[in-house]
Amino acid sequence: MPPIREHLVEAMQERRVIVSNRLGLHARAAARLVRRATQFTSSVEIIREDTSQTADGKSILNVLLLAASRGTSLIIRTEGPDEERAASELVDLVEQKFGEEISDGLF
Repeated sequence: MPPIREHLVEAMQERRVIVSNRLGLHARAAARLVRRATQFTSSVEIIREDTSQTADGKSILNVLLLAASRGTSLIIRTEGPDEERAASELVDLVEQKFGEEISDGLF
């Protein structure tokens, strides 16, 4: 009888982040998120935690349909060969308010 082989299940990365920029995940912010996500081979899924609504992180329309305003909790789930780097960079982008808000006292 041949030995039983265990199937290795590829781990996925899952990170929680709060949208903190003033305008939330609007068109420009969503475009930056999608642009960053498409740089990775891994699949990227964005989940709105309060409604469990999911979006393909590489689709601008899907991301916009999340309608994530300021204070919304999102889960960024990545799976694939560069999943750790993808998750880290996407979380950094959200935490840096999508690079939109400058400390000039206006926001």
